[in-house]
Amino acid sequence: MKIRQELLAAIKIGNLMKFYKSKEWLSLRKKALKRDNYECQMCKSKGSYHKAENVHHIKEVKTHPELALSLNNLQCLCISCHNEIHDRLEETRKPKFMNEERW
Repeated sequence: MKIRQELLAAIKIGNLMKFYKSKEWLSLRKKALKRDNYECQMCKSKGSYHKAENVHHIKEVKTHPELALSLNNLQCLCISCHNEIHDRLEETRKPKFMNEERW
């Protein structure tokens, strides 16, 4: 119980690395992957398949630290779907600036 309180305190002060490197998180992460058969749940809901590489907190750790170690708050996702949920795809799609002058 003391370890859980320490992890919650770390989350509240913004020390997420302490949480994500903890034995409690790593163990729960494995349980979630096993529960979801190591499959991306978003891809599965769309009728396709992709291996899950990430375990996503449905309600974010920063805003809901009390749910950080709740298996029911976890969803296994592939990297692409995880980026989509966190709206990171736009960054990868933007073309890099190119000088109009070509050599």
